[in-house]
Amino acid sequence: MKIAVSIGDLNGIGAEIALLSHNEISKICNPLYIVDEDLIKSASKLLNLPIPNNFNTIPLNRDFTITPGKLSKESGEYSFRSFKQGCDLCDSKEVDALVTLPINKEAWHLAKINFSGHTDYLAHRYNKEAIMMLGCEEMFVALFTHHIPLKSVPKQIKKQELTRFLIDLYSQIKEKYIVVLGLNPHAGDGGILGDEESIIRSSIELANKKLDNDIFIGPLVPDTAFTPMMREKYRYFVAMYHDQGLIPLKALHFEESINVSLNLPIIRTSVDHGTAFDIAYKGKKPSSKSYINSIKEAIRLIHKKDHFVI
Repeated sequence: MKIAVSIGDLNGIGAEIALLSHNEISKICNPLYIVDEDLIKSASKLLNLPIPNNFNTIPLNRDFTITPGKLSKESGEYSFRSFKQGCDLCDSKEVDALVTLPINKEAWHLAKINFSGHTDYLAHRYNKEAIMMLGCEEMFVALFTHHIPLKSVPKQIKKQELTRFLIDLYSQIKEKYIVVLGLNPHAGDGGILGDEESIIRSSIELANKKLDNDIFIGPLVPDTAFTPMMREKYRYFVAMYHDQGLIPLKALHFEESINVSLNLPIIRTSVDHGTAFDIAYKGKKPSSKSYINSIKEAIRLIHKKDHFVI
């Protein structure tokens, strides 16, 4: 099976991860790296890493000079075009899935790319409510809101939208129980610390009613939802905002967790880490666990496209 790999921000660690992991990855799939050959040669020289013989690339014909660890609009534009071409290849059925290496959102902004990340572009491109879910075998977190300012989160919590999100999520993962977190400390403390929980509770009740099953549990107090006892009972959680879900996930499973885009017509998985400009091209050999897990999950989803279950 063929998997397109968008190279990410070439000033970061994406190229190094691709080169370090290729021999292992190529044993389980045929990866096609969306990057110009001269640029991967440049990265190889900077990293003092050989390019494997079967390292197949798909050119973009957009050259620039790699500046290790530096923020630039040129690298931002290149990473976006690599990602966009990966989507094109999925749409034309030339590949079976897309795996994305890390981009830098500030570099996208400098390049005047009006999307805050991969998921936002995918939602726009396919006119779907794309769901961002991150995690690993031990624990997954789906984000109701993701790359928006924290002050905007309460305004996004609306009964119709949250109910649809919950039902769409269940249709993708088919999990028996899914925990939904409250927004406020102590899940609002009966309205003393905020009243958004009343909307969350109504959305849970309506989603369960529509599904004719008590799938969703909550709203639970966020600061106790991820205790060992809770994680023994439940594996899937819904967070109301980005850091609420990703801080516990990354504290527990930083290296192995991945990002999966659900509710889309294509299969897309991704590493769950950034460009790491601070260690890029310094011989630090960044961990490839997240990338390898992303490839493995893409393969699993290719074999089982109807829903997402690990």
